[in-house]
Amino acid sequence: MMRIPMSALIGLILTTLFFALAVLAPVVAPYGISEVVGDVWEPMSSKFWLGTDNIGRDLLTRLIYGARTTIFIASAATALSFSLGTLLALSAVVLGGWVDMVLSRFVDLIMSIPTLIFALVVLSLVPSTIPMLIVLMGLLDSTRVYRLARAVAVDINVMDYVEAARLRGEGTRWIVLREILPNALSPLVSELGLRFIFMVLFISTLSFLGLGVIPPETDWGTIVKENREGLVYGIPAAFTPAVAIAALAISVNLVADWVLNRTASLKGGRNA
Repeated sequence: MMRIPMSALIGLILTTLFFALAVLAPVVAPYGISEVVGDVWEPMSSKFWLGTDNIGRDLLTRLIYGARTTIFIASAATALSFSLGTLLALSAVVLGGWVDMVLSRFVDLIMSIPTLIFALVVLSLVPSTIPMLIVLMGLLDSTRVYRLARAVAVDINVMDYVEAARLRGEGTRWIVLREILPNALSPLVSELGLRFIFMVLFISTLSFLGLGVIPPETDWGTIVKENREGLVYGIPAAFTPAVAIAALAISVNLVADWVLNRTASLKGGRNA
């Protein structure tokens, strides 16, 4: 019977809670996303559990809807970056030659430009819609996934079982998906949690700078931006999304560490 460590269990519970709130936001949120229900920056009370924001909207409601937008964009961008980066990296290693050289040099070129500056330049020229944010973030982050996946795949590509597959006449698709990818999953799973949290911080930063999620939609970065002036008066409204981001980051990384240890132990058991 599989035993789940306490740290991983806590991470699973918190992560599940965040994702459940994101999915069920219209059901569990006590008010509408843009509904003004009180005075400006009211304190926590039985009516407003987290108080109100800079124009009197319920902060808990804004936080729940912000979780939906933030987690959706981060999840979609992470899926895109890992799918694209991993497949390109493994294909480049298997094909080798000029394909590997061209892809690697192109990735080096993109990575030489600071990610945030690149995103700000692009978003200043194109509409900052949610699909555009997902595509832009996913493409930029796929370069980092590419470097990691390629470094792992280079070592796997010279293994005997990969050479045996080539001698059997297996094609590139088989070698990539059946031979290299399953054996590269452990480090990629570990990186998955880190990249997801990076996406959460990335979209929050873009929204804080005014080039992310466009109202009436909201995310955690937008909530910080809207309530930052309250910090001068000791109003903690801007800290609430920061606490949510920290809790999500810790919970996801606890789960990722457990999955990494689990897959490593299973791999070791199969090789034994």
